[in-house]
Amino acid sequence: MRLKARRDEDGGYESNSGVRTSNERAVDPTSEGCAEQLARFFRGIAPVRIPAKVTARRGGSSQLQESVVVEFCGTEHAIFRSSLPLDYNDDVRLAAPAMAGQLNARVVAVQYHEGLKAVAVRFKSGPCHWVTTT
Repeated sequence: MRLKARRDEDGGYESNSGVRTSNERAVDPTSEGCAEQLARFFRGIAPVRIPAKVTARRGGSSQLQESVVVEFCGTEHAIFRSSLPLDYNDDVRLAAPAMAGQLNARVVAVQYHEGLKAVAVRFKSGPCHWVTTT
């Protein structure tokens, strides 16, 4: 038995058995990076590319440091990808030489996705000027 198909108004096909196909591509939820996924939960942030160093503030003399790129920033929050062992409520320091400043912040959200981790921090010292100067 041979199935016949006819083109429908959406550009897809419909067979005589009622099976439809579509020319529209499915949205791949994994095509969005972990920072983008996390950014959806924060109002007032914009995409940026600000090279920075993040330092995990640990008790004692041990401090972990990493170079990151702040991917989203607003007056109250910043989002970057990190491999540091950061978790909710951890304190960090962000230093951006191009912005001539260091900011103390606290981790308010972490997003894990396909082996990557995005970290959202809230600035402890009030509104940040980074977003207004980029």
